[in-house]
Amino acid sequence: MAGFEYQVRSGNSAAALLKKPGQGISTGQAAQTAGNALAKLQGFRFEFGPGRKDVLNFSNQLAVMIKAGISIHDALEAIAEQVENRKFKEIITTIKADIEGGKSFSQSLARYPDVFSNLYVNMMAAAEVSGSLASMLEQLAAYLDQEAETRSMMRGAMVYPAIIAFMAVSVTIFLLTFVLPRFVSIFAGKETLLPAPTKIIMAASSCLRGYWYYMVPALGAAAWGFFFAISTPTGRYWWDRAKLSIPIVSKLCRSLYITRSLHTMGVLSSAGVPILDTLAITAEISGNAVYKNMWYAVHGCVRQGQKIATSLSAHSRMPTSVVQMIRSGEDSGKLSDVLHDISAYYARELRATIKTVTAMIEPIMIILMGFLVGFIAMSIILPIFKMSSLVMGKH
Repeated sequence: MAGFEYQVRSGNSAAALLKKPGQGISTGQAAQTAGNALAKLQGFRFEFGPGRKDVLNFSNQLAVMIKAGISIHDALEAIAEQVENRKFKEIITTIKADIEGGKSFSQSLARYPDVFSNLYVNMMAAAEVSGSLASMLEQLAAYLDQEAETRSMMRGAMVYPAIIAFMAVSVTIFLLTFVLPRFVSIFAGKETLLPAPTKIIMAASSCLRGYWYYMVPALGAAAWGFFFAISTPTGRYWWDRAKLSIPIVSKLCRSLYITRSLHTMGVLSSAGVPILDTLAITAEISGNAVYKNMWYAVHGCVRQGQKIATSLSAHSRMPTSVVQMIRSGEDSGKLSDVLHDISAYYARELRATIKTVTAMIEPIMIILMGFLVGFIAMSIILPIFKMSSLVMGKH
């Protein structure tokens, strides 16, 4: 989305008056000037550009107004007056001015690719040709709403594992830096009697306590390097391919990308967008470099005269059942209906997959956390028992 708008309002009139030689300023004037400067400084704020929720609300409001018979010019003016985000207000006002200047609605939207996606612009262009702007906006709002729901479900599925992982790391660091050092004096001079697990965690504790100021920047640099790597085309492709190979995560990601791709295709094809444009937009919105390459390959085959199902059958990323259903939709001339049905099925499949994956991750994370803490506790207790048995044996 668009970046944030940084606005600062400051008043320095009081300072200017004080700096002028030979001029005095009364206490009342100083208080009034300081008050005005403070009021202006209250305008200091960070304001982010419009987000997905803003675009969704905009689409819903515009659909309702146009359906009620209000002209698009008046509808945009009314929406601009109600929008709280000043950056989005400026965008809507500019769109209204472009329409007044003779541009179409879709052309005006295309000026802001960070706010209105290719899918949004192409659907509005198709609606302008067919004269169904209100119904198309309703379909688009439903699409954006479902995308937001899917994104929320994916984030929710990752919350619990992230919390468990954070707790595991925190407990491990606490045990290694605060608990284990208290036993070092007990084990001093008896290093030969210590078992291997105890030597390992003592070395880890010593390294963590002695070199933490190197480790923190190193971890930060590693994180920066990872995000920089996946921002490159090669790194992004590697990471997206890795997500499709991880045993548990792959099923979740695969369902997400198939659902998003087929839903996008269904919405665009029902809107009357040309099939080549539909495939290109689907490739960009798929969210995964592997699937993006697949859809662009299909795009190239369709451009040469092949059918979508025939092109998809050469790729293993798309289930055979989906390819067969797409083939039947192409043969019957009801491709958009078939795509809607398939995407609805995979949307339900995605919800079930999220529940299954979450149910599997929770016990796995708990077991790993228990194993880690148990290993540290065992490494501390074992040498104590061993030393006790040696002392009792001497007696």
